[in-house]
Amino acid sequence: MGRRYVSNLAEMLPGMPDAVAKQPVKAAAPPPARTLDQAIARSHDIIAEALDRYPIVARQALFSGGNDSAVLLHLVHSYLDSSPHDAVVHVNTGIGIEETRQHVRDVAGAWNLPLRELHPRDSYDDLVLGRVLARTGPNAGKRPVWKGFPGPGGDSHKVMYRRLKDEPLQRNRAAIIGGRGRREKVLYLAGMRWDESERRMRNAEEIDPEGGIIWCSPIVHFTNAQMAEYRRRFHLPRNPVAEHLHMSGECECGCFAKEGELDEIEFFYPKTAYRIRSLEKKAEAAGITACKWGQRPPGSRDTAKPGSIAGRLCSKCPSAGGQTDLLDLWAKQGLLTPAPACPPAPALPQVA
Repeated sequence: MGRRYVSNLAEMLPGMPDAVAKQPVKAAAPPPARTLDQAIARSHDIIAEALDRYPIVARQALFSGGNDSAVLLHLVHSYLDSSPHDAVVHVNTGIGIEETRQHVRDVAGAWNLPLRELHPRDSYDDLVLGRVLARTGPNAGKRPVWKGFPGPGGDSHKVMYRRLKDEPLQRNRAAIIGGRGRREKVLYLAGMRWDESERRMRNAEEIDPEGGIIWCSPIVHFTNAQMAEYRRRFHLPRNPVAEHLHMSGECECGCFAKEGELDEIEFFYPKTAYRIRSLEKKAEAAGITACKWGQRPPGSRDTAKPGSIAGRLCSKCPSAGGQTDLLDLWAKQGLLTPAPACPPAPALPQVA
């Protein structure tokens, strides 16, 4: 979970103007203070601009299952009915928490939205165990593209992001438009925000073309306070995984796991922890040096450059590990009582 920027106006009354605390690097000017209604109107203007500028043949909303992405999905749901390819898209990395995947399915079903659940070609287990061989280049068919658990630093996160998230999205795009990228585009509506993390402040843009994909971030200008106000106004469902772990849990690759995170996961979601610990035993039995989830591989060092982009959909991965062990902290405070399950998603309300 990266550092978050909190506006000085975060405690204001609902409906009062709010602004992003800093000027994003890629923004032409500091975002103006806006009420929530004005922020919503700006979001629709951003989407309209993307649809006007590019030959869009499919509109797809990326839904991680997190509480922020629920705001994005609710705001853009009315755009997902122009073609048979329009849909809610969830990338099932294969190493996420099942309760989050079920939350995604429940929300899409309750809101009567078509859902595409994408899967990576190479599984997380095969990557960790070194079973995925290079398909191109001088090492094709000879050397694995990765071996062991990814830890903080270096190229581990790049490999995991590209294999587990980007590859399914690129394959999804290819299935829709094939080689017609210059003439036809897929619009990926994503929930990136400038107020979300330091990385987003550097790298997020309203509209960002990438070959046959047009990345669009309609809520990029939303502040934390506006997100909270939006959830309250429209009574959006909350993901219990995010309530427990303060992250969506759709990808637990361990690249930037904080200290004690696996114990934290085990307390709330023992099946996921058991699956990870079982893979640790397989890696150790195979003689793989990096056989511990969420730890820097022995002898490795952090070669990541400051300000490097970890991946469009990995907003809250920190730049370094070593955070406080929350499980120990909660135990000392007597807070280790699982929260009751969140209610199912309500029927889809309309945006004002």
